[in-house]
Amino acid sequence: MFTAADFIPNPYTSTIENGNFEWSAPSNIALVKYWGKKDNQIPANPSVSFTLNNCKTITKLGFEKRANQNSFSFDLLFEGKPKEDFKPKIQKFLERVEVYLPFLKEYHFTIDTHNTFPHSSGIASSASGMAALAMNFMNLEKLLNPEMTDEYFYQKASFLARLGSGSACRSVKGNVVVWGNQANIEGSTDLFGVEYPYSIHENFKNYQDTILLVDKGEKQVSSTVGHDLMHNHPYAERRFAQAHENLDKLISIFESGNIEEFIKIVESEALTLHAMMMTSMPYFILMKPNTLQIINAIWKFRNETQIPVCFTLDAGANVHVLYPENVTEKVLQFIQDELVVFCQNRQYICDKIGSGAIAL
Repeated sequence: MFTAADFIPNPYTSTIENGNFEWSAPSNIALVKYWGKKDNQIPANPSVSFTLNNCKTITKLGFEKRANQNSFSFDLLFEGKPKEDFKPKIQKFLERVEVYLPFLKEYHFTIDTHNTFPHSSGIASSASGMAALAMNFMNLEKLLNPEMTDEYFYQKASFLARLGSGSACRSVKGNVVVWGNQANIEGSTDLFGVEYPYSIHENFKNYQDTILLVDKGEKQVSSTVGHDLMHNHPYAERRFAQAHENLDKLISIFESGNIEEFIKIVESEALTLHAMMMTSMPYFILMKPNTLQIINAIWKFRNETQIPVCFTLDAGANVHVLYPENVTEKVLQFIQDELVVFCQNRQYICDKIGSGAIAL
């Protein structure tokens, strides 16, 4: 069994003065949702996600050895400009991971990052952002420890990303990623995301995700606050059990290719996530009226056409429209005809399953 201590490195065998790397890491969309966490970013229940392809964060990390090694030293650029209000989150991340990356105070870092999608729009920008940063730091650690295996590299990158943002651990490697200990899924762990280990039917290969941007503003309640509200939630324990049950059901669904049953679980999970928000104390609603309009339109369209399109939601107002590749043309026509009217400035993003972080 892995423990966090397995990621504390032995003394490094190499040195490096300066350099830079660049990595992209995608966002991901959970099918079974993670909502609620224990200490140290441990999930209260397991989750499984599709890794996205086009919605990603691209982060360049420059580093230079320095004389004063008493504190962390970094500059942060977002879309080419200094971004002071991101710095506390990065500072907190460095404090959390220092024991696993003991070289962090030896360098001054320049972190230059941008997204291919609107920040804080309910597309998981903290997931892709923290995953991209973790990949860069692991790239540096691999230079300091050239013997490092690829398997360890990716496991530790996912582990570190999790300490920045829980769902970020699902943005490192794989098309379908499980995070959280699940008895029936071999290798699953609370410490990092793992590639889904069993067979997946052709129906789910290259699944499409069109993200309808209902509201591109900042969410009025952050995910961090939302997770914390699960601690004394009246329905928390039942919800955590339900997540395990749904993940078990997905194992046979992925194998058999049963899209009808897939839709039931995915939509139920999305609505359950928002039900948890509405029944917490204090309660809050992240859906917007147009979110509900879209959901109802999808249900009507699916009923009338039997085209297997469904929705899921993250912790926000935007709607992820999920569908198999072979109905892409019809679904995009439906989105154009009936759904863009509910999007802010008629904006949406076409995405599909991707494979994880990439060195650029």
